[in-house]
Amino acid sequence: MAASLLEIVELASGEVVLRRPGGEGEPLVRIHFSADSREYLSDARLEIARAMIEAGIQAAAHLAGGEAELEFIGAREDGERILH
Repeated sequence: MAASLLEIVELASGEVVLRRPGGEGEPLVRIHFSADSREYLSDARLEIARAMIEAGIQAAAHLAGGEAELEFIGAREDGERILH
């Protein structure tokens, strides 16, 4: 995948997705935590999903001979929490 800005978003449904900014197109990755996992992880869900996605991106970048990094930027006004 070419280098581009992507965001990790926790949707109102609780699903965490990796997508292009603004939600354009189909998400590249979806993470769904079970009810038990959501209860156990509580507010740490986004950070756990971020770590999972970041590890996958870094592994893919390593295999391709490059590097990748994600940076937390906070929340949007509509309540979706986003990582870039």
